[in-house]
Amino acid sequence: MAVRVLRADGRPAAPWKNGGGLTREIAAAPSGAGTADFAWRVSLADVAQGGPFSRFEGVDRVITLVDGPGMVLTVDGSAHTVAERYAPFAFPGDADTDCRLLGGPLVDFNVMTRRGRARARVEIVRGRTALPASAGAALLVVVLEGSALLEAAGTTLGRFDAALVTGAHGDALDVTGVAALVTLTGATATVQGARAVTE
Repeated sequence: MAVRVLRADGRPAAPWKNGGGLTREIAAAPSGAGTADFAWRVSLADVAQGGPFSRFEGVDRVITLVDGPGMVLTVDGSAHTVAERYAPFAFPGDADTDCRLLGGPLVDFNVMTRRGRARARVEIVRGRTALPASAGAALLVVVLEGSALLEAAGTTLGRFDAALVTGAHGDALDVTGVAALVTLTGATATVQGARAVTE
């Protein structure tokens, strides 16, 4: 098993083009890819006000409310209420999407994959969880609340810390709080700014 840890401390924040919030990238592939050419990208966003979402042509998105009262997303004219914390909502990134906040700022967790290059499955876990075998895939663990221990690696993750795990077979994640497991397939598991912890 190999683990790369990405700590939340010092993660840079990039302002949105429309001024409605800030995005902190957790991980992306391939290394050095920008918003126009990533295969996959995982981030956290601070949303301060409503407005249109940026379009990402050929990209699928999964968004999960982490903090705040939630929002209504209007996707190609269809309204969807995203007000339950830790409930992933999938939608096409190239759809016309508008956001209306339900009472105040929020934090959301975003997973984006480019069609034909990568796919993602987002699972929310609590308590002790066996990590799936990740041969041919990248498994990204992101703590959304509390902390988590990767038992075999002896690595503790705090809130918003992440770990990229490859080659996991029977390892366990002990979560005190809530974590997201993102299984990414179809693209290399290269991560920008990752620090190797154990090989």
